[in-house]
Amino acid sequence: MTDADNRKAIYEVNKLQKRLRSKVGKAIADYNMIEQGDVVMAAISGGKDSFAMLDVLLSLQKSAPIDFKVIAVNLDQKQPGFPEHVLPEYFESLDIPYYIIDKDTYSVVKQKVPEGKTTCGLCSRLRRGTLYSFAEEIGATKIALGHHMDDIVETLFLNMFFGAKMKAMPPKLRADDGRNTVIRPLSYCREEDLVKFAEVREYPIIPCNLCGSQENLQRQNIKAMLNEWDKTSPGRVENIFKSIKNVSPSQLADNNLFDFVNLPIDRSAPRDEYDFSKEVVSSTNIDDSLIIDVSNV
Repeated sequence: MTDADNRKAIYEVNKLQKRLRSKVGKAIADYNMIEQGDVVMAAISGGKDSFAMLDVLLSLQKSAPIDFKVIAVNLDQKQPGFPEHVLPEYFESLDIPYYIIDKDTYSVVKQKVPEGKTTCGLCSRLRRGTLYSFAEEIGATKIALGHHMDDIVETLFLNMFFGAKMKAMPPKLRADDGRNTVIRPLSYCREEDLVKFAEVREYPIIPCNLCGSQENLQRQNIKAMLNEWDKTSPGRVENIFKSIKNVSPSQLADNNLFDFVNLPIDRSAPRDEYDFSKEVVSSTNIDDSLIIDVSNV
């Protein structure tokens, strides 16, 4: 590699790091994810996303206008072949406080889920329950998870296609029992940036041998769909994410969000006038097939 190539590589890495810091910082600010005095429990799975989240949180911690603590926590689910030494050594190299929770959820999942069925649902519930309880034990006020924009959009489509619900994963969530708050600092980050960042930082990635080995998962199909959109329609995934931040209940169909049953008209209100003289219609923007002859109507 020439000096010019080396300088260009360093420039690209710095640009990527600044982009991720900026996106994480904006997400934190937009949703008030981290406040003065917070103890943030960063859940580290050993995957690229949680490593990157921890990396950026520690970086922001040094320059943030508020004081907060970051504690790394890994749940060792006792998967066969899991390299137990990797994460403790990594955390110690960063000189940060950390905990390793030993809980054999792997055996529970394998026992409860029939062969060939998706393990992700039960696995995530067991993992979430364990992390929630441990957060209270160590006095953590926020639980940080490494879900990114792609995860959120994928979840939206999974719920729509297979659950008939318009529901995703919010950047900030209060647990149903009100005892914990979950934050997703990577909500504005794209997975492709996190992949590049992980390669540059050379994180000690630990693959998941439980769900990672399952083929033909519906989430993988959704991921393939989003990847194709990135190639053919750049910006579409970002727009879909923005749409869940810009919801119009009156333009949907949920009676619990908007009172469609009782919609009285009020003609005493000022008329909503529209100045059609300001309309500029260009023939180049009109599809001739959509022109309807209304002369005989």
